[in-house]
Amino acid sequence: MTAPRSTRPVIHLDDLRAPVLTDLQRGAIAYARTREVSFDRVTLLDAARARVRLDDFGDDDFLGRLGAMTGAVEADAGLNELGRMIVHDRFVRLLAQRLLLTDLLGRHPEILEIELEPPIVVIGLPRSGTTHLVNLIATDTRLRSLPFWESCEPIPAPGDGPGRDGVDPRYQRCGRAYDAQMAMVPHVRAMHHQHPQAIEEEIELEDLDFASYTLEWHARVPGWRDHYLALDQRPHYAYLRRVLQALTWFRGPHRWVLKSPQHLEQIGPLVDTFPDATFAVTHRDPVAVVQSAVTMLAYGDRVRRSAIEPEALAAYWVDRVERLLRACARDRDLLPPARSVDVLFGDFMADELGTVGAIYDRAGLELTDRARRELEAFTAANPRGKYGQVVYDLRGDFGLESDAVRERFAFYFERFGVVAER
Repeated sequence: MTAPRSTRPVIHLDDLRAPVLTDLQRGAIAYARTREVSFDRVTLLDAARARVRLDDFGDDDFLGRLGAMTGAVEADAGLNELGRMIVHDRFVRLLAQRLLLTDLLGRHPEILEIELEPPIVVIGLPRSGTTHLVNLIATDTRLRSLPFWESCEPIPAPGDGPGRDGVDPRYQRCGRAYDAQMAMVPHVRAMHHQHPQAIEEEIELEDLDFASYTLEWHARVPGWRDHYLALDQRPHYAYLRRVLQALTWFRGPHRWVLKSPQHLEQIGPLVDTFPDATFAVTHRDPVAVVQSAVTMLAYGDRVRRSAIEPEALAAYWVDRVERLLRACARDRDLLPPARSVDVLFGDFMADELGTVGAIYDRAGLELTDRARRELEAFTAANPRGKYGQVVYDLRGDFGLESDAVRERFAFYFERFGVVAER
């Protein structure tokens, strides 16, 4: 019997080096040239104050980190006006959210007394199955998770409650931004589908303390990378915990499922902050991770950068992935053996429910019939490649040979038994 032919499109991004822009993309870039964008610290702080009509940011130690971020962005000569506008607006949004959180905790100090139940934390490289795994687990309604719309504006402004239709205005704003992004760069959907209801990384919450590695995904900022890597992340992970308490105060349950690639190089602070957590560490061939990540970034660069530099982009992320994995290999044994499990990408793809069951066993969480039905429904509705299969060309697009890249990660293959994807 012949298997039915897949109707999912095959996506060839054959213009990564010399992008052919659409009218919409050209229009967005032209509009950004009309915007006055300043990364002056006082200007950013004042813009946030004006947005939410508050003025207390809490502890001001974040100002130095904000300055390190803005300085790194200013040093990125290749970021065009649209790219600068995107980063600027992100800074203002984060600062406004910090103001709202400080105000909320001041009015409701009981939030910090909320007991969080032991979370399940997914740790792994971007593009290694972490997104699919956390979205799968998050379908279990016994667990609290962070949808993308909530990660963008975790703390509502006073009076900014649901309308008569019962829809949160933050969800509506996220939906409009999502629609704009899909119109601008539609193939992102096939690589990392950040729709409003998708479960997002809690690193977006740590960003309110201006201490995460997220900026590296928005600009070429080695200066910020070095500043970030020198930070003691314990106080910033403690800040993250406070944000989670605030979100739990708004709505439960009290047991979270979390995930972030950054945790790979912050296992010590992570365990100190969530000592009772269960940890699932995903592993995948770093070549597959790198080619997926840099292709996605290069595709977005057509609208946010004035120059396409695929070799430089690839070199940065090969190095960045190596740093993440060397830290993981160094610190993996800090995770409690009885409450941690390594998840190979191939094993997860072959048995999604079995993988979740193994994680639940470590977490002491029963895989009930209801939970199984919820997981099965998500798996059926979200097959791999749902929005198309991207064809990658590491050599042609980025000048890299797969075997040469793979050799850099011999330590990782040996440490975790990772299987090369040919």
